[in-house]
Amino acid sequence: MHQPNWNRRQWILNSSAIGAGVVTSGLPGLVSAQSPLTVGFIYVGPRDDYGYNQAHAESAAALKAMPGIKVLEEENVPETQAVQKSMQGMITQDGASLIFPTSFGYFDPHILSVAPKNEKVRFAHCGGLWTEGKHPKNAASYFGYIDEGQYLNGVIAGHMSKSKKIGFIAAKPIPQVLRNINAFTMGARSVDPSITTTVIFTGDWSLPVKEAEATNSMADQGIDVFTMHVDSPKVIVETAARRGKFVCGYHANQSKLAPGAYLTGAEWNWIKAVTVMVEAAKSGKPHPNFVRGGLKDGFIKTSAYGSMVPEAARKNADDIKARMIKGSFDIFKGELKDNTGKTVIAKGAAFKQTAIELESMNYLVEGVIGKI
Repeated sequence: MHQPNWNRRQWILNSSAIGAGVVTSGLPGLVSAQSPLTVGFIYVGPRDDYGYNQAHAESAAALKAMPGIKVLEEENVPETQAVQKSMQGMITQDGASLIFPTSFGYFDPHILSVAPKNEKVRFAHCGGLWTEGKHPKNAASYFGYIDEGQYLNGVIAGHMSKSKKIGFIAAKPIPQVLRNINAFTMGARSVDPSITTTVIFTGDWSLPVKEAEATNSMADQGIDVFTMHVDSPKVIVETAARRGKFVCGYHANQSKLAPGAYLTGAEWNWIKAVTVMVEAAKSGKPHPNFVRGGLKDGFIKTSAYGSMVPEAARKNADDIKARMIKGSFDIFKGELKDNTGKTVIAKGAAFKQTAIELESMNYLVEGVIGKI
């Protein structure tokens, strides 16, 4: 059994090897049938947060059921030097040869610091933009096109909003978050172009007090459907429900928290991306440095509709979802203007989900009330 976190951290602090940075001499378990592949998962928050960390923990749980794999987990590790110590501890103490440091802020500088010191160990990071020639070959980036799920959230929100005012509570204005805000807004406005999305940035991934304040402030303004991009949607879901508002979930399924308010949700299915990394490690194949997928690839999924969602709304969303799976629906196409009136995608142009331009998005679309 994996030792408790405090034991690992105490061992790390007492180890003289950390200061120098240990370079492993081999990949334990990669091609040997006798020893398991040891895989580590590191979470910035608790594993049962009904959100980002839980979605990753669900993939770790699925991995545990696979033969020939040993899974290590460490939760509540901040985006500081602490994660470097956690990664190095998993490598040196437990023989991990593939590590999933899942939080966005773990990549730079932390993975980029530890990976070169451990060239035989593979690191797979969620959400960062791995770049050929710039970043270590033993590091990788995986992510999913969850803006597809947020667009569908928006479609349902567009059908359900009476006030024509919907809300998005977000942590930070990074491209992945802006992409979700924009997709949610565009989905809603495909139903009714008069709908607006008010966005509030809290400033960090987990600030429950600010998230509750933002939800209540929006509710006071007449916003009646909410979604979010924070680590744990729990506070927003429960607060919106207490205010008699609807909510579309994110990361994982939050329907148990507020069954009378939960319309649907955009969920991760990380075991798909994790399996890609694990199978390459087990077979000794090159580390897949840049892995992406959407609905059609099984990287994301949508929550079941709440009983209050009418048939017309379900059919509208399901039809678009089917087109997304077929690859015949582009979310970001021109002419598209941002919320200052500037054209950001020219008329006739369309970006496929794989377009690198979408990974550097730096605008909010028309219909969004808020600033970056």
